[in-house]
Amino acid sequence: MAIHTQLILSLFLLLSLSAVALADEEDCVYSLYIRTGSVIKGGTDSIISLKLQDAYGEFVDIGNLETWGGLMGPEHNYFERGNLDIFSGRGRCLPSPVCSMNLTSDGSGPGHGWYCNYVEVTVTGVHSPCSQQKFTVEQWLAVDTSPYTLTAIRNNCPSEFPADRRRDRKSSSSV
Repeated sequence: MAIHTQLILSLFLLLSLSAVALADEEDCVYSLYIRTGSVIKGGTDSIISLKLQDAYGEFVDIGNLETWGGLMGPEHNYFERGNLDIFSGRGRCLPSPVCSMNLTSDGSGPGHGWYCNYVEVTVTGVHSPCSQQKFTVEQWLAVDTSPYTLTAIRNNCPSEFPADRRRDRKSSSSV
């Protein structure tokens, strides 16, 4: 099992480095680790999306994590109880490090409720410093369990960036 995990992580690193080498200068590689809770019925079959935002309010929007950059293989069942799922894909580089996220479930599928422990984001790009941010979620994304919402928003941005300043610079990028 340890060799299998080491092989997956080595492959992940190689794919990330090759994607950076082949990317346009404006593109960054976003690597995501998402841990599903080990609680009963904590997994989901819903489509999970993620919006990553920097301190200036600029963002990258990932509509479906699994199809965008799922690295676990074609037979893997994502977002299941106790899983650590790994994703990697390209997107526009943001002017500053990711510090806010909006994690959303579409609520579809037979098991729509989902308990997420955390989302860890690493961003690398040509001529861009590497950045990493961990968002502790520890929340159900479900309409039948508290807090009765399909969205988890976490904002770790520094408070010296007032909301009105961020609003002036907003732009988007969907991947």
